[in-house]
Amino acid sequence: MTDTIGLLHPGSMGSAFGTQLRASGHIVLWCPDGRSDTTRRRADDAGLEPEALPELVSRSDVLLSLCPPAAAEETAAQVAELCVAGTGAVYVEANAVSPSRVQRIADRLAPMPVIDAAVVGSPPVGGKYPTLYLSGPSKQADRIAELFAGSDVRPHVLGNRIGKASALKLAYSSYQKVSRVLAAVAYGAAETYGVADELLEIAAKRTGSYLVETDYIPKTAARAWRWGPELEDAATLLADAGLPDSLMHAAAATLARWDDNRDERLDIAGALEALRAQEEDLDNPR
Repeated sequence: MTDTIGLLHPGSMGSAFGTQLRASGHIVLWCPDGRSDTTRRRADDAGLEPEALPELVSRSDVLLSLCPPAAAEETAAQVAELCVAGTGAVYVEANAVSPSRVQRIADRLAPMPVIDAAVVGSPPVGGKYPTLYLSGPSKQADRIAELFAGSDVRPHVLGNRIGKASALKLAYSSYQKVSRVLAAVAYGAAETYGVADELLEIAAKRTGSYLVETDYIPKTAARAWRWGPELEDAATLLADAGLPDSLMHAAAATLARWDDNRDERLDIAGALEALRAQEEDLDNPR
């Protein structure tokens, strides 16, 4: 079955998704209005069909939003102004935005069904296979998953609750992307003091991700009282090296929320609850 997909808008990820959809026999539209020459070349190379936005919206069975996160709500608003109730189109919000923003988009587009989606992985080019997580009304979510059957995009339906896909994406990217920033400043500090090679040697001894070591969360809480001051000194190191120190101060402030739990034997749920309780105390000072 051939579907018509309106792609909003073909950046590096969007154009790669468009290529996959085209290879599966679907028609993929894009709107060239106000787009750069680079975007136009991407769309041409992917075999996408140019169309003015009103026609793109009216022709599409599926509207796939893959744009910069800051533009997600504006893009949805433009679509909402052009939609006619009962068209049968499905809107797929596939940007890295918070669950609350996805809900606002769904409310804005109602009664058009909205699927919350999230891409984890690199664009499907050169043998790479990103996962497209989907959550929302099951019938529409399954329909979107079917679009990518046999392609290099791996769909995975999380359930019928909007917000699950976007929460998963941001939970993962909050660790992944901040880790990259931390790696940059840590290496920069070591390089300033002539110990970059030794830092890499230490790091190479470890494999795997801290993210999977959830059993260490209570240990982090128990050690927060001495890790916090150490990170404040790390902030001084970075500042002395001419590097940003705000991440260290923020991490130390987070650790300080466990100060009252120094002598407690917490489990994972208890450690996380202690963080949430501190948040409530900050929001509601006595």
